[in-house]
Amino acid sequence: MKTADFDFDLPPDRIAEHPVRPRDAARLLEVGPTLRDFIVRDLPTLLQPGDLMVVNDTRVIPARLDGRRGEVAVEITLHKRLGEREWATFSKPGKRLKPGDTIVIADDFSAEVIAKDGMEVRLRFSAGGAELMEALHRHGRMPLPPYIRRKADEGDNADYQTVFAAREGAVAAPTAGLHFTPELLAALDERGVRRVPVTLHVGAGTFLPVKVDDIADHKMHSEWGEISPETAAAVNETRKAGGRIVSVGTTALRILETAGREDGTLAPFSGDTDIFITPGYRFRIVDLLWTNFHLPKSTLFMLVCAFAGYDRMRAAYGHAIDTNYRFFSYGDASLLHRTDPS
Repeated sequence: MKTADFDFDLPPDRIAEHPVRPRDAARLLEVGPTLRDFIVRDLPTLLQPGDLMVVNDTRVIPARLDGRRGEVAVEITLHKRLGEREWATFSKPGKRLKPGDTIVIADDFSAEVIAKDGMEVRLRFSAGGAELMEALHRHGRMPLPPYIRRKADEGDNADYQTVFAAREGAVAAPTAGLHFTPELLAALDERGVRRVPVTLHVGAGTFLPVKVDDIADHKMHSEWGEISPETAAAVNETRKAGGRIVSVGTTALRILETAGREDGTLAPFSGDTDIFITPGYRFRIVDLLWTNFHLPKSTLFMLVCAFAGYDRMRAAYGHAIDTNYRFFSYGDASLLHRTDPS
């Protein structure tokens, strides 16, 4: 298929700059044989006792830094951890940086340009490990996505973090999880819907555009993830008992499908994944997908088309645009029923 097949017109005013409050007051579009409009706090009525929700417990770090190389202002967005002190980054203006340059972020915190590869700039920081994390919390800010035009403020420190966030390492939020509140989780518990965690440290590459004409030529970014033996066992027990696996977000889905076996069981996993899911993919693990509304021509829109069906998702997004759903990270939610390819 062509990248152009996944394009659509999105009015700029549909892009959410801030989340709704409370989080579970956002709108919800159920995408099954028909389209049905709800709000997020209706989710327990759409799930069944015995279903298992899989959530991503990654925690976003303050991954955006402002520094200077001489007189040149440099904005750094951490992309992927490469070592104790080294990160792959997207740094602007990348064309003016060269190996050996030093970027001063604060009197006691700097980074050296180690290498460049296209849009990526590899940096070695003056601090490593826990000391580096402390420096990021002192000098960094929340890495809001590029389609949110404003700078991050104090409110984003909480707004851009899910209630499941536990393991630091993401440089973008697993935004499907942003809709959940303690009250909604309590209602899901009462409904008999269990939940287990996986980890996928979301990278800034999730926002990279697809620049090739044929999607088969796209090189997917990689991200580190982990599935514990306990989570794998819970998924396998649920499937054996006839319950459904509900993935909270495309990040949780990607790590689940990475570790899914041919026989439909899930294996424990730890490592990088660069799985790229497009129409025609046969899903092994996930039955329902809870997700936000994604960018035109993005790998995530390709993924949801693979999951729920291309024509069905084109119709769903048309309905969402026509009825003023809010798009992207701080936007509204959808619950997708899987449609297997024939």
